[in-house]
Amino acid sequence: MSIGLHFEVLLNAAPLQELGIALAMFAYLMFVVYSTKWVYAKLRSRNVEHNISVYYNRKIIHIFGAGVLTLLFPVFFTGIAIPMILVAIIAIVIYIPHKRGKILYWFQMKENAYEVNFTIAWGFAIGFSWLIFGDPIYGVITASFMAFGDAITGVVRNALFKRRTKHWLGNVAMLAVCIPIGYFYAGLAGFIAAIVASVVEHFEFNPIDDNVLITIGSLITLIVLREFLGL
Repeated sequence: MSIGLHFEVLLNAAPLQELGIALAMFAYLMFVVYSTKWVYAKLRSRNVEHNISVYYNRKIIHIFGAGVLTLLFPVFFTGIAIPMILVAIIAIVIYIPHKRGKILYWFQMKENAYEVNFTIAWGFAIGFSWLIFGDPIYGVITASFMAFGDAITGVVRNALFKRRTKHWLGNVAMLAVCIPIGYFYAGLAGFIAAIVASVVEHFEFNPIDDNVLITIGSLITLIVLREFLGL
């Protein structure tokens, strides 16, 4: 990879085909999102608190929605135009309920729009990596840390404490997930980036949340270690 503006990635080689794939991905993501409405109903029927049910659903969407799409993006797309349009549409679609004051109660929360932050951070990581390095790999790693690593923090914390908390046990669980991902894709640099991502997830400064911190922290770490230090 080389640092610079890779304008060749702005356009997709097979726009009609890739547009069809993007539409299929959007439909899949909406299927995942609305399937969690059933999960919410099941959890509530078992007397699981509303906030905990919502938090579980957000992590399910992280894994089966964003996580799956993260792994598929570099396989099916040859440029960033269509993927970034898709990301923008997703961000707008999930922001509208907040704007209208009619949130999708089974996975959204009135007090924050962190799922919108997640989408924007995800798109930034993929787009920046692709445009500046001509390869989406750094974005894929970073987005995977958010999708899979951050998701496990919620599962562990919910299971142990029955509430939304930033307990460090969640970060330990995230580390266990992120290290194999980082090392597989980027060796030692990925290993270190996984540690950085797992540590910064512990913090948030509303409206800047852990999704933004994970993206910035791990992306900078990967770039510095791989591109400037040669790890």
